[in-house]
Amino acid sequence: MRRFKSKKRKKKTLLYIVIIILSCFMTTKILLNLNISNESFIKGMINDSNFYKKFEYKNYILYFTKHILKMDAKNPKNILKSEFNYKKLNNKIEASYVMNNYNPSIYIYNTHDTESYNADYLSDYNLTPNVKMASYLLEGLLNKDGINTVVEENSMSDYLNRFNLPYSESYQASRYYLEEKIKQYPNLKLIIDLHRDSISKDKSTVSINDRNYAKILFVVGENNEHFKDNYNLANALNDIIKSKYNGISRGVLTKSGTGIRGRFNQDLSPNIILIECGGNENTIDEVMNTMIAIKDMIKSYLGDNNG
Repeated sequence: MRRFKSKKRKKKTLLYIVIIILSCFMTTKILLNLNISNESFIKGMINDSNFYKKFEYKNYILYFTKHILKMDAKNPKNILKSEFNYKKLNNKIEASYVMNNYNPSIYIYNTHDTESYNADYLSDYNLTPNVKMASYLLEGLLNKDGINTVVEENSMSDYLNRFNLPYSESYQASRYYLEEKIKQYPNLKLIIDLHRDSISKDKSTVSINDRNYAKILFVVGENNEHFKDNYNLANALNDIIKSKYNGISRGVLTKSGTGIRGRFNQDLSPNIILIECGGNENTIDEVMNTMIAIKDMIKSYLGDNNG
């Protein structure tokens, strides 16, 4: 009789264990949502600047399943491929708020489009936050506010590879696309080359009203025919953003010399500005906060300049 009860208890215990494991699998499936794409992530950030927190929470689930249950929940080959119908992630980024791109006011491009930010809690989802993602975030914010904006979709890296050029020739690649866009959109009011600096976190970050922002720096090349206009533009934008977000700007830096350092392709238009946003240790939420600040800056600038 005792033996029978013991077997019954063991069966019950085993059943509970199976139920717990299945529950963990289902919770992991729901919370991880590994079918996230860059496009949906960008849309999520534009609609809710706290969207990134969902991925921090999901990483706790990853840790639990891997270290407590001894299951590698982030490896689709081991678990998710069969159990949860895992699909390959889509790396294609599309504009979150599409407007009339035949007549944009703002053009954003990235000469160094592979410059990345801290990806500690996003790497498991095949998402790499970089300046290209920041550009799409800014585009979405501006378009959402009715400011017609377009981002350069062509890859500078692809251009360099196609013509067997070194990374140091990136400005040749961006110049090619910039010249195309200036011809295509002759009424552009503002052209932004968005970069990421290589400075430490303490120098690249500022806290404003208990919210962290990636600091920005305006860079102007002295040796080009539009230097005076570009310099005035940089200072005007710098004054605006400082008045709205005190401490976010590192100021206006001028550089001189032959070639890239004296131009940064700013000889092509008086409306071009180069902005360094944050450093490699900044997180995408800090960058997103700064994109909101830059959006506010641009909105104010265009309002002032449109009478």
